[in-house]
Amino acid sequence: MTHIFSRSCGCLLVGVLLSSVAVLSNRAARADEPAKPAAPAKSPFPYIWGTAYHIPPETNTEEEGYFSLCEGHDGKIYIGTAAFGRNSYLVEFDPKTEKMRVVVDVHKVCGLPLTPTGMAAQGKIHTRNFVGPSGKIYLGSKQGHPTGKDDNSVYPGGYLLVYDPATEQTENLGMPMKGQGVIDVTADEARGLIYVITCEDQHWMLYDMKTKKYRELGPILRDQPNTIVDSQGRATAITKDYRVARYNPATDKVTIDDLLVDGVPFGSALPQAVHPDWRLAADGHTAYLVVLNDFRMFQIDLAGPAGKPLVARSLGNRVEGKNADSRGSVAIAPDGRVYSACRADNATGYGTGYLHHLSRYTPSTGKLEDLGVFTVKNPDFVNWGTDPADPRPKPRFVHGFHKLPDGTLTPLHVMLAMIVAHDGTIYGTVLVPFTLLKVEPPK
Repeated sequence: MTHIFSRSCGCLLVGVLLSSVAVLSNRAARADEPAKPAAPAKSPFPYIWGTAYHIPPETNTEEEGYFSLCEGHDGKIYIGTAAFGRNSYLVEFDPKTEKMRVVVDVHKVCGLPLTPTGMAAQGKIHTRNFVGPSGKIYLGSKQGHPTGKDDNSVYPGGYLLVYDPATEQTENLGMPMKGQGVIDVTADEARGLIYVITCEDQHWMLYDMKTKKYRELGPILRDQPNTIVDSQGRATAITKDYRVARYNPATDKVTIDDLLVDGVPFGSALPQAVHPDWRLAADGHTAYLVVLNDFRMFQIDLAGPAGKPLVARSLGNRVEGKNADSRGSVAIAPDGRVYSACRADNATGYGTGYLHHLSRYTPSTGKLEDLGVFTVKNPDFVNWGTDPADPRPKPRFVHGFHKLPDGTLTPLHVMLAMIVAHDGTIYGTVLVPFTLLKVEPPK
């Protein structure tokens, strides 16, 4: 072994020397080229500091959750989780006590087995958790991911659920479509209507609170979209081909109109776009839209009549960079400013990996700004497994964060949702470990 090791080291040494000569010769041949800039000594971007809270690991199987994040009228934060092959849960976070608890056990509410059932389980709460004027929280369940090669179970379909924080009771409104999960729920309580989008095939469904019946509205929608209801009571959603479908309950009719960007159909202007996500401003007709894989934010006026194209105006890039990733993150603050989270490649030379930026658009000035990168000010919020004496259970997966050169902890792979609370506090969720990040109102 000693002889082999010596020979290996000798070959390695010769290789290193030859490589060094080659590099020196190459440098001499390119002496006129500018030297590569040294990595920054300190962070070239601002930090958006947040306090991290580990979401109870017993509520998920892979340290994951999705768009399911909202603030209730009680000021508490509600997060949906995913326990593949087993169940899904709605978790309540109280900002005052910093405590979390399960408030909705989907299988228990729906009378389903509390033991693992594979793909037949309601493995995810993926909906954006719509909060109605009544304070009730509307959500839905959907299928998870396969948990093993021997899983031959069949997914029966997802459920529409309504949780009332005031009474702590959950109502099961049944299954909108057999075999389809629920990806989005929007309630028009004033008219007694609930709009549901299914998955994986994105059927647009309508539930009548009086008759307690579902019916399909017609158009197939895009990816994982959401319905918004404008001040005229029209429900609006993005279709599969990036047009706009509108249902008017006054006429009981659905119309489909073009969505344009600079006079070009949206689908042609952004041919590779996936997963549109939009929110409605307080004026009831201005919508702000982003897609998962593009840095731009778009503003759309929904006030026009049916039968005419809608125009999406680009407000510019939220972040300058490459390889955008933005999910469930458009949030309109009480003051009307629009916030969003967007991931980009780290091309700054300061560390590696991805960076998750917080952007803000101010309608009164038309200014769209990159406020900085999300970071964690309490990096010991979870047991990373480095201290054997740490009594806290170690999460099964912990690869969703990374450290910058100064040791600052920051999200790595995915932020799945972001909201702005009534007091301006920003909340976002980060995967693996499944984390709630609380950011004080930016100045």
